Amino acid sequence: MAELTDNDANEGRHEPGAERYWNESWYLDFVSDDGSLGGYARTGFYPNLDTCWYWACLVGEGRPLVTVIDHEVPIPTGRSIGLRHGGLWTDYTVEQPWERVSLGLEAMALTVDDPTETYGDLRGDPTPLGFELEWDTQGAPYPFPLDITRYEVPCRVEGEILVGDERIDFRGSGQRDHSWGVRDWWVMSHHWCEGALEDGTRFHGTHAMPGWGDWSIGYVQPPGGSPEGGYGIVSSETAFDDDGLPVTAQMSFPGLELSVEAVAHSPVLLTSPDGDLSRFPRSMVRYREADGRAGVGWVEYGQPQTPSP
Repeated sequence: MAELTDNDANEGRHEPGAERYWNESWYLDFVSDDGSLGGYARTGFYPNLDTCWYWACLVGEGRPLVTVIDHEVPIPTGRSIGLRHGGLWTDYTVEQPWERVSLGLEAMALTVDDPTETYGDLRGDPTPLGFELEWDTQGAPYPFPLDITRYEVPCRVEGEILVGDERIDFRGSGQRDHSWGVRDWWVMSHHWCEGALEDGTRFHGTHAMPGWGDWSIGYVQPPGGSPEGGYGIVSSETAFDDDGLPVTAQMSFPGLELSVEAVAHSPVLLTSPDGDLSRFPRSMVRYREADGRAGVGWVEYGQPQTPSP
C-alpha cells in the first residue's frame, strides 16, 4: 500500500477505481476489557453502485443484539465520511492521523433476540442507539503487505454509549481498519480476527478459508512494541453451529496458540445486485492463550452462499 504519511491522505477518502465492486470502508471495533460488552461500526462506499452500506451494533453477554443495517445510504459529497440519512446520523473524524479518530452516532436501531434474524426478514423492537467514542492508537498502524491498500490500527477505546434508556461509560480495547479496492463478498470465503491480551499483546490476522486459496496476513505486537507481521502467519480451525455462527476456534500465530470462545454475534446478510448471497457473521469473542493469558476481540467470516436462481 501507499506509505503511511503524516497527513490524512490515507486516512481519508480515495479516488474510486472503475471496477463494479470497488469499495472503500472504515471499520471500528470495540470490546470491554472483561469481554462482556462490545460492538462495531462500518461505513462502506460502493461508488459504482451509487450506494453506501452502513452497519453498527451493540452486543453483550446476556444481551440481545442491537443493530443498524442500511444498504441504501447516499454517499456523501466531497471528502466527508459522515452520513445523514433518515434516522441515521454519523460523524467520523480523524482527530490526529494515525493516532486518534472519533465516532459520533445517532440511529434508530432494532433489538432482536436471535441474531440470525439478520439473515431473513429483519424485524425487531426499535431502539435508540448512540456512540460517542474515541479510538486511540496503542502501538503502531499495520499496513498490509503485497501492495494491498489497507491498514489495521490497534487501539484503546473510550467514551459513552447510549442504548434505549441506558447510558454506559465505556473503556476497552479495539481495532480500526481502512481499506480501498475491489471488495467482492460473493466470491471468496475468508476469516478475519483482532484481539488484545491482558498483558498488552495485540494481534490480527486474516486468511482464506479452505477451498478459496492459501494465503494469510497478520501481525503480533508485543506489549509496548510495534507490530511484526507479514505473509502466511496465522491459521485457524473453527467449529460453527447450524446457522454458520462460530462457537469455538483454535488459532495459531508465531508465539501465540489461542483458544477462542464466541460470546455474542452480530451477523449481516450481503446481497449482490445480481441476487447472489453471502453470510457475514461477526462475533465478539474471548481468547485464552496456551500460557493462561486472557484476551478479548472480534472475529468475522465471509460465507458465500449458492447463487440465487
